[in-house]
Amino acid sequence: MALVVFMRGVNVGGHKTFRPAALVKELAPLDVVNVGAAGTFVVRKPVSQAKLRAELSRRLPFKAELMICSARALLTLARKSPFSNQPTKEDERGFVTILAKRPRALPPLPLNRPAGDDWQVKVVAVSGKFVLSIWRRLGRSILYPNEVVEKSFGVPATTRNWNTIEAIRGILEG
Repeated sequence: MALVVFMRGVNVGGHKTFRPAALVKELAPLDVVNVGAAGTFVVRKPVSQAKLRAELSRRLPFKAELMICSARALLTLARKSPFSNQPTKEDERGFVTILAKRPRALPPLPLNRPAGDDWQVKVVAVSGKFVLSIWRRLGRSILYPNEVVEKSFGVPATTRNWNTIEAIRGILEG
């Protein structure tokens, strides 16, 4: 079964930097495809999550937090087109946060941060280890989906734009 890897906090602000293309070459026997620069990979050859974690840990120059999910789970989410029924404006973007594990309890949804009409992050749904949110930039201070989800759910996580999820879907279905 194919797997999708999401690394947390890599290639951001000069911290935990690496070259994804070089890693893909090292992992050639697993038929790995890199998606962007933020540490997102599609692993098309069957491999266990434990073996994949070990391979990545051995090859990366730092300890990385990895969120790994099955391609099936991600495709199920993507095929539902969860943002198609959300009223979004031009300045709003859909995001998916991948949790390290399922939270013990879910906060009431939708969850707006900050609360009220001036929200910047609106968490709209949870599907397994995936948290769906809408982000909009307002004012000078910027709040991002990942920090809202981690604080509200109490679980380490990493966030990707919905466009990245669609790109992964294209790789898996292509």
